[in-house]
Amino acid sequence: MSIEEREKEVIEEFSFFDDWMDKYEHIIELGKDLPLIDASYKTDDYLIKGCQSRVWVNADYDGANVNFTADSDAIITKGIIALLIRVLSNQTPNEILNAKLDFVKEIGLQDHLSPTRANGLLGMIKQIKTYALIYAKKG
Repeated sequence: MSIEEREKEVIEEFSFFDDWMDKYEHIIELGKDLPLIDASYKTDDYLIKGCQSRVWVNADYDGANVNFTADSDAIITKGIIALLIRVLSNQTPNEILNAKLDFVKEIGLQDHLSPTRANGLLGMIKQIKTYALIYAKKG
């Protein structure tokens, strides 16, 4: 499934919720389903810079696609990184680099985050795209 198809799926999923409390609950549930990052990656080397919460992201490259694992010590943040991974994992480095991530705006996420969480979201996206850039150069 392409990034755009995954984004449409997320947008449709969030359209079922009428208010933001329900959307936050859904984000929290997504975080609970996030496959955990291996404990060996829960170090400062994998920590997202600029995030109020602690968020660790690792990327593995199989020669074609990049796959991400992550964890966070905050439930909302864990749900946000779960959303990003759902959309961007198992894609080529170039697809990840070119992803516009319109779903973030479409579902209203960036408008409903505190400034520090919005900063953290940008940090997560930047780190994911940095991994993709590294693998694009290797590939």
